[in-house]
Amino acid sequence: MVVLGSDGAVWARLSRMDVPLLLGTAVFRVRVVARAAGYGMHLLLGLGFSAAYAAAGVSGWGEGALAGLAHGLLAITVLFPVVLPLVHPRMALRGGRDRALVEAPGPLVLAYGRWTAVLLLALHVAYGAIVGGFAGWAE
Repeated sequence: MVVLGSDGAVWARLSRMDVPLLLGTAVFRVRVVARAAGYGMHLLLGLGFSAAYAAAGVSGWGEGALAGLAHGLLAITVLFPVVLPLVHPRMALRGGRDRALVEAPGPLVLAYGRWTAVLLLALHVAYGAIVGGFAGWAE
């Protein structure tokens, strides 16, 4: 969901954040291979987060949306701007441009565009609502 939304946002020029490329270049150097692998990695992460939502007892559209909001806030304040640049081997960080394939997101992922944080929050809320809604429907 977030990947499709980020692809749409890149296409519409609302954001420059390419989630599959960010994930894939952590493992692969060739951009085409990295992007393809990034789609698979994000799918697996999405399945993992849906399992975590289920384990936490998230059930229903509202609870799911709140969990998605928390997930999105964590992503734009800690995971992308702080953790990712520290662990990503091919991200530009403090002059390390010789190995860089992707730029660092910066505070609140603003390096990828001013709408990126808003879009990420909205997409994570939608993801949480969908996962929570299906969890509630399955009960």
